[in-house]
Amino acid sequence: MIAGSIVALVTPMFEDGQVDWESLDGLLEFHIDNGTNAIVAVGTTGESATLDPEEHCKVVKHIVSKVNGRIPVIAGTGANSTTEAIELTQAAKDIGADACLLVTPYYNKPSQEGLYQHHRKIAETVDIEQILYNVPGRTAVDMLNDTVLRLADIPNINGIKDATGDVARGADLIRQLDGKMPVYSGDDATAYELILAGAKGNISVTANIEPKEMSRLCALAGDGLEQQAKSLNEELMGLHDNLFVEANPIPVKYALMKMGMMKNGIRLPLTPLDTSYQSKLNDALRARNLI
Repeated sequence: MIAGSIVALVTPMFEDGQVDWESLDGLLEFHIDNGTNAIVAVGTTGESATLDPEEHCKVVKHIVSKVNGRIPVIAGTGANSTTEAIELTQAAKDIGADACLLVTPYYNKPSQEGLYQHHRKIAETVDIEQILYNVPGRTAVDMLNDTVLRLADIPNINGIKDATGDVARGADLIRQLDGKMPVYSGDDATAYELILAGAKGNISVTANIEPKEMSRLCALAGDGLEQQAKSLNEELMGLHDNLFVEANPIPVKYALMKMGMMKNGIRLPLTPLDTSYQSKLNDALRARNLI
């Protein structure tokens, strides 16, 4: 089972928007050296929405090759077209990814039955471990717990990233699943609470810049050490908050640039972090001795 701190990795770019492969290699080693337990390649934080399908697969292939089995690689392969999601998922399997992360189909607002049929079709077509991804704040569609429970009966649907930020709801889902498949937090600020309730890890934005501490946070919560996990989470709250002052991954790419780990490249329609937010994020980075 994939567990612990799972980084939703950025895709480094030059200022002209081209992928910066050298910086990507540096980030991969940074995560492996600092205890990240698994990597999500080309998810939301990796700008899946701005990479074309060929680039998408090229980045996943590069990451799988460089990681070389040292930790699991989960490929982001969701799409609002079932056919496209199948193609990306099959490509990820062929490349050698360990699992795929499939966001609910965005924009077209499918029904709960549509969500079920979409994910069932992908799972039955491509034999690779698949993790559902529910983030209604970005997709405008919310996969209800009842739908997740139905999908959990499909053998290769083996997890869900719950990015609702609703700990009570996530805890109820964990209870109802009763060990049938793992739940992962997708909300850094509340991740330790959901892990204490039984989640198996956190798919994290903050881990991009604090991999060691996010790995420690997940371990503390996983061991049931509530007060220690809470204390560490409070120390990290300045980052949790300021990494979402604009749409992810705008702030985290700025933070990594300030840390000297990559350029500040990002693709339209996303733009570099607005100057009005930079001071507070800089303060949060300084408070953690990151710049």
